Amino acid sequence: MNIWDFFVWMFWFYVVVTCIWIFITVIMDVFRAPDLGGWAKALWALFLVLVPFLAAFIYLIARGGKMSQRQAARAQEAQAETDSQIRAAAGTSSPGAEIESAKRLLDSGAITQAEFDTLKNRALVTA
Repeated sequence: MNIWDFFVWMFWFYVVVTCIWIFITVIMDVFRAPDLGGWAKALWALFLVLVPFLAAFIYLIARGGKMSQRQAARAQEAQAETDSQIRAAAGTSSPGAEIESAKRLLDSGAITQAEFDTLKNRALVTA
């Protein structure tokens, strides 16, 4: 095996991996597309199994422009969901809630009036 055989082998390996990547991406987009009905998804899947190269090229030409829009929308929804989970876990509270909590501590005798005033001022300053 000389160096040129190795380069030819690497080229075909690249082509095969790229084709598999394209097929997987197209199949994932077919099944995630909200505007396709069940029968349309089944027909695209059947078309991709019977004539994969032709089906993938037709799909990319016909619906390729919307693939990136759907992917961006999914990424934006995932980011919004992650942000809301982080906000819920962080337990962001309003200044009124912090003052109310400090008042309960004052009423129970856990803190003094001076400590309550400090907590109240801190809550009002951060608001």
